[in-house]
Amino acid sequence: ISEQISHYLQQNPVTTVIPQQYHNTQLIEDIDYYLEDGKWVFTEWYHRKRGSCCGNGCRHCPYQYINMKSKK
Repeated sequence: ISEQISHYLQQNPVTTVIPQQYHNTQLIEDIDYYLEDGKWVFTEWYHRKRGSCCGNGCRHCPYQYINMKSKK
């Protein structure tokens, strides 16, 4: 599934609306996030579901870090 999501994200612009049915509160490892050195890294899919930049400088931010006080 994560490969299909990755392919979808590559083929569709960041403005793609994620259907409401995918906005669940339960996060799914390797789809919404993965673990790296014991830390959670949120995926582009998760950020698109979220719908906007959170301003934390996330690695996979599809929104060009627009809400960060200082750009990456």
